[in-house]
Amino acid sequence: MLELDLWFFAIAGPAVVFAGISKSGFGSGAAFASASILALAVDPGLALGVMLPMLMLIDVASLKPYWGRWHLREALLIIAGGLPGVVLGAALYRVASPDLLRLLIGAVSVGFVIWQISLKRGWLYIGAHRMPDGAGLIAGVAVGFTSFVSHAGGPPAAVFLLSRDLSKTGYQATSVLIFWAINIAKFIPYAFLGMFTLETATANLLLAPFALAGAWLGVRAHDVVPERAFFAITYVLLTLTGLKLIWDGLT
Repeated sequence: MLELDLWFFAIAGPAVVFAGISKSGFGSGAAFASASILALAVDPGLALGVMLPMLMLIDVASLKPYWGRWHLREALLIIAGGLPGVVLGAALYRVASPDLLRLLIGAVSVGFVIWQISLKRGWLYIGAHRMPDGAGLIAGVAVGFTSFVSHAGGPPAAVFLLSRDLSKTGYQATSVLIFWAINIAKFIPYAFLGMFTLETATANLLLAPFALAGAWLGVRAHDVVPERAFFAITYVLLTLTGLKLIWDGLT
């Protein structure tokens, strides 16, 4: 049961704005922090169900500013792999308990931070060589799966896209197109799995202005806000929320 009280909106409002800024301005890589944050306040399945329509609204709002600036080949490769990844995610969700979802979302959140820090410290290295098209399909499966179970498809998409030597804006525009398509693909199985309710629909209507505001801010922040500062805040949020979700899932 989703309680649409002051506590819910105190958490959900800023989370949705944050998702809008991330998706429309910084390549979608950290937008899933919003679902992690919301899962602290409500059942993880409901958190995912609330966030998907908001992410889709942000996708639509972000398409026009980046229209035609994407790299269509890279986008289609990841989308093609993403569809079976969505099916795998739906199969897992059918047998997963809320605590397992908390563990999974928490582990993805903390794992994302560890991955980013490892790259920056040189502990991991993504080769400068151009990944083949087949790698895009494999990355797409990971994108579809992680996006379905935690809205966290950004990191596997980034591994492939960053190897293809895209410009900052080309990368952003391609990410917008990819997740617009993947989120549409997730909508029907989410509905069949009961992740949408009358309460989530009401929450979506009330949160829509937050989503649009975040998308507007993200497009403008794309050229003026240092990525380093934005992602530093993101890493702190993901670490704290991820550890809390792991603790809740285990206890």
